[in-house]
Amino acid sequence: MRVDKYKFGRITIDGVAYTHDVVIEDGAIRKRKKGPSKPRREEFGHTPLTADERVPWEAKRLWIGTGAEGRLPVPDDFREEARRRGVELLTKTTPEVVKMINEALPADTNVILHVTC
Repeated sequence: MRVDKYKFGRITIDGVAYTHDVVIEDGAIRKRKKGPSKPRREEFGHTPLTADERVPWEAKRLWIGTGAEGRLPVPDDFREEARRRGVELLTKTTPEVVKMINEALPADTNVILHVTC
């Protein structure tokens, strides 16, 4: 898997462009459905990533790209859920995670990439 290009609001992975947040689970790419997290939007001023979403917990690691400027909120209760499940959580800006993916995405690692802020 290779991220060909990332810019605010758009990411191209293996030649396919996406204009929405993406989840990479076991090498498959799908749209992040953030609807279940929207009730907490006012709490953070932005829709956070919560465990109410379809989170790919089945891997040993979960990398989260928090956006161009790192503004995707990842609440403490989400981090606690990762700890409870024994999932190693890494959160960095999306450009940083893209660089890590292109250098080497370890086996048993799933990814959530926020493509805007």
